[in-house]
Amino acid sequence: MAYERNNIRSLSPYVPGEQPQDTRVVKLNTNENPYPPAPGVLEAITGVGADALRRYPSPTASEFRAVAAQTHDLDADQVIATNGGDELLRLAMTVFCNPDGDEGVGGIGETWPTYSLYDVLARIHDTPIVRVPLEEDWAIPQDFAGQLNDAGCRLAIVVSPHAPSGRYESCDRLRQIATEFKGVLLIDEAYTDFARDDAIDLIRGEDAMDNVLLLRTLSKGYSLAGLRFGYGLAHRNLIAVLDKARDSYNTDILGQVAAVAALNGQEQARTSCAKVVDERRRVGDELARLGWWVWPSDSNFILTKPPAPGSGQNARDIYESLKAQGVFVRYFDQDRLRDKLRITIGTPDQNNTLLRALTSRT
Repeated sequence: MAYERNNIRSLSPYVPGEQPQDTRVVKLNTNENPYPPAPGVLEAITGVGADALRRYPSPTASEFRAVAAQTHDLDADQVIATNGGDELLRLAMTVFCNPDGDEGVGGIGETWPTYSLYDVLARIHDTPIVRVPLEEDWAIPQDFAGQLNDAGCRLAIVVSPHAPSGRYESCDRLRQIATEFKGVLLIDEAYTDFARDDAIDLIRGEDAMDNVLLLRTLSKGYSLAGLRFGYGLAHRNLIAVLDKARDSYNTDILGQVAAVAALNGQEQARTSCAKVVDERRRVGDELARLGWWVWPSDSNFILTKPPAPGSGQNARDIYESLKAQGVFVRYFDQDRLRDKLRITIGTPDQNNTLLRALTSRT
């Protein structure tokens, strides 16, 4: 007998990038930062004593919220700590979206293609999904907000820099969307530490918007994907309603002290991100020299297309060939992406291994 709800029975779960256990593999498929976190992070974790472990942590991660507020020039009540950025996504859907099924209104609106977890979480919540295709250059259509308003969406999700293209959307463009949209605009800034700018001004100062929620994570820019610590930044009223639906003690003591140390280690984070940006530029130039099409990126990865099919190079075949050589990149078997590969930027040595493997095919 099946006990699950119908929407769970038909659910296709999120499929993450492959996680090979062989440490010799050149892993350029899951957008991890190739450099270590700030030294203070490990010191903070090892400094947690037995007494702290036997007690519950701060339920709101109060010290982290204070440090995050100082880092972003906000107030502490404009910050919420979450178990990775994914928990913030789930919270936003729980708080703002109606569980009315595919035929209802009050669901999420998203650009397409985008981060596939959005759809999985929406289907778990049983809320409607409205997809608006991106332009050929991956830009958000001008009528994006209007289409979502017409469909009755309560939550719009935009990832900037965009995944999987790496495209950057200006703060002015995002402000325009937030102004036009009648619900909450969640801007997923998972990759913002590698970008030319962020959208923090939308929630700061006299022009702060009360319907904008920024998602931040320590997984990328702070080299802490294994920690699972994220946070949201928004008007205090939005944070307050999200906090109502937050799990009790949703972040543990090790995560809290490590997250505080990570934000206090800004110099280390900026240095590692700058190295990634430099390598992103170099790898893109080298791929272009080999005849690949490379889209401009403000993230820690690039989306690239092999030379014309007549050259004998096919994205799926190249992906499989690289994997056989111990170089993992990301291939998406879906519309608009089947002829492309997404490549995470690694260390210079890792990137050179990738480029050698690709050069040997030409």
